[in-house]
This record gives sequence, structure tokens and C-alpha cells, in this order.
Amino acid sequence: MKKLNVATWNRRKHFEFFNTFQDPFFAVAAPMDVTKAYEFAKASGNSFFAVYLHDCMQAVNSVEAFKYRIENEDEVVIHEAIHASSTIMRPNKTFGFSFIDYDANFEIFKQNLEKEKERIFNSDELFPPKNTEDCVFCSALPWTSFTGHKEPFHGKKESVPRIAFSKMEVKNDKKIMTVSVSVNHALMDGYHVGQFTEKFQEYLLKH
Repeated sequence: MKKLNVATWNRRKHFEFFNTFQDPFFAVAAPMDVTKAYEFAKASGNSFFAVYLHDCMQAVNSVEAFKYRIENEDEVVIHEAIHASSTIMRPNKTFGFSFIDYDANFEIFKQNLEKEKERIFNSDELFPPKNTEDCVFCSALPWTSFTGHKEPFHGKKESVPRIAFSKMEVKNDKKIMTVSVSVNHALMDGYHVGQFTEKFQEYLLKH
């Protein structure tokens, strides 16, 4: 982790402006073609969720702005790697928050996901033992489709991006899943979200 020099940052004025907002987050929802990712998951016996979550985290880690976090009100740090803090549903329909260590290797990432899933299934704890901000918050909503999505915020200054995944639907012979991305405008703009969605789609199509 290192500090970003805000004084020489070309977005300094944008940061200082949006950092005064009570709610500086903006959100967009984009449809993703998940056909190849889904087919790969089924053919390889892997969880579709594990496959697309790993693709998502590869995209997150390829865009530097998604690694920025605000500390001490007006300082910005850059994390080396960003991990996945996803909600995982238990058999009793409650959920726990996970902290899934990111790895570019899918098999290692899948093992980390399975360990967190097992921990949550055998606990009624809401939060994981590791609960730091070098992550993105992820929510899967496979029961419903959406074209927009709003995440809850607890009031204090936040900078962790939120990503939500909708129900998969078949459109024109393609499997489509809407992905909602909520980010702090003090740290990034629509351009950076566009970089993420473009990269995410690339990874989904590589299978």
C-alpha cells in the first residue's frame, strides 16, 4: 500500500469537490454477455458464481482507480491488490459477509472462496475475521433481473466500491447478466467505470 500524492494528482480538484459530499457515490448498471463463462462453468464442473466473480476481480485489479481508498478524511492510499467481500447465503437464507483473497490463478481463488463459504456455513457471524477496506463489496441477486440498483451506506465517509450481479437471462441466444457498479466520485469517474466494465466483459469472453 502506498499514498497517492493528492497535491499533484490531475484529479485533485475533482477529489476535493466530491470529497465534501455527504453521498459522493454514483452508480451505473451494464448488461454483460456471460454465455462463454456460463458454458465454461458447466463444462468444467465449476460454480458459475466462482467463475464470474473471479473474472470480475481480475477486472477490478486491472483498473488502478478501483484500488484507491480514502483514509483520514482527505488522504488517498493505493492498495496493491483488491479482494472480494461477497455476501454468501446460508442454507437458512441468512447471509454472512466474506473476505475472499484475490489470486489471478482461478484454482487458488476458488479454494479461497470455498474456505470462506465453509466458514460462513458453520457460523452465524455476520462479518469475517479479516474485514479491511482493500476489497470490493459484492452482492449476487440471482432471483431477480434489474436495470438499476442502490446499495446501502452507513453514513460515515466510504470509498469501497459496490458491485451487484443480477439474475441471468437469455436474450437473442445470449446469456445476459446485468452488473451494477457503485463507486465514490471523489476517486473515479465514468471513464474508470467504463474501463472496468470493458475489462470485465473481456474476461467473461475469454473462456
